[in-house]
Amino acid sequence: MIPEARELHHVSVVVGSIDDSLPFYRDTLELVPGPVRVITDQHVRVVFLEAPHTRIELIEPTDASSGVARFLAERGRPSLHHLCFVVDDLRATLAALAARGVELIDREPRPGAEGDVAFLDPRASGGVLVELIDRASLARPHTS
Repeated sequence: MIPEARELHHVSVVVGSIDDSLPFYRDTLELVPGPVRVITDQHVRVVFLEAPHTRIELIEPTDASSGVARFLAERGRPSLHHLCFVVDDLRATLAALAARGVELIDREPRPGAEGDVAFLDPRASGGVLVELIDRASLARPHTS
């Protein structure tokens, strides 16, 4: 158990095109979009949409050979990509999970769209990709 991972930061959906998908989330669900960000080193464009107690991230691959592009191609349609939980000390959480034998994709935090993040291997959770984001880094979004 990750005791501090009790706060869901966002649910992420991979889409073929943010521009094509945005009207449904904005106009039909009435979620308020933030700015679209390009994260060059991760080969994605992202946008966060919000409503009270709700955050959804749309992720669009920008490179056909990226992991996100492969994920989308395997499913053939937009799909749930990951769940993201806030933790108070990401480094300590990763060390504790590794010590317990939990499979990690990232052993060290890396810059994410809205702060320092790390991913757990989907095998650790029965097939769902889980992202952890460090609470203290939330004010330092990725800018590349």
